[in-house]
Order: sequence, then structure tokens, then C-alpha cells
Amino acid sequence: MPDWTIAVISVLGGLVLIWLALLLILWVQHRRAGRDVDWRQVMRLVADVVVLVKRLIGDPTVPRETRWWLGGLLVYLLLPIDLVPDFIPVLGYADDAIIVAIALRYAIRTAGESAIERHWPGTPTGLEAVFSLTRVG
Repeated sequence: MPDWTIAVISVLGGLVLIWLALLLILWVQHRRAGRDVDWRQVMRLVADVVVLVKRLIGDPTVPRETRWWLGGLLVYLLLPIDLVPDFIPVLGYADDAIIVAIALRYAIRTAGESAIERHWPGTPTGLEAVFSLTRVG
């Protein structure tokens, strides 16, 4: 198999892992809040967070350290090696979910809520959910 094919498969696999990690975070938060989970909204929010991270990385007004942190998040999620292997039920994705929440919290605190609001592609309700998940705002 050519190297470029492996790279494309790895990137797609990483995006799926990001998606699953954020789904887990959202599910846990909704359970804690005692609300029913609307999975269509959850999937939309995960896609919005991926776009947010991409936009923040590309914004030169966001502190360089923050952009490196978010880039590191994407690299970590794309790598096949994890702190807890993904094949372990629940715990395998929990470490990814925790790292995503920590990275987003750091980005919000260093780049500022205004940068997050400026780059947020989704609904105001989705943005509130991100602030709630990271416990800022």
C-alpha cells in the first residue's frame, strides 16, 4: 500500500477518533445534567468543534502556544498510540475525551472567549455546550 494511502487512512481514522471522543464527553455531560441526549445535535456539535479547532490553528491572532497545543491535540488523536488503547471499552475513548476537553479549556482561556465565539461555526446553543463542557464562560 502506498505511503499516501496510509496517511489518508490515518487522518480519516483520527477524525473519527475525535468525533467519538467528543461524543463521549457530550454523553457524560448530558447524563450528569440529567437531560436526554439528542444524538443529531451531538453529532453536529462534534463537527462544529473540529471546524473550530481547525480555524483556531489557522488564526494568526490566536497565541502561537495555543495553536501548537491544538495542533498537538490533533496529532495525538491521529496517532495510533494512546495513553489507554482505544480497543479497551469506554476507557479507551475516555482518555481522548479528557484530552480534548483539556485542550479546548486551555484554548478558551488563552485565546479568549471572543476568539472562540468569532470562529464558532455552529449555533449559540452549541457554543454554550462547549463552554459548559470545558467549565468556562
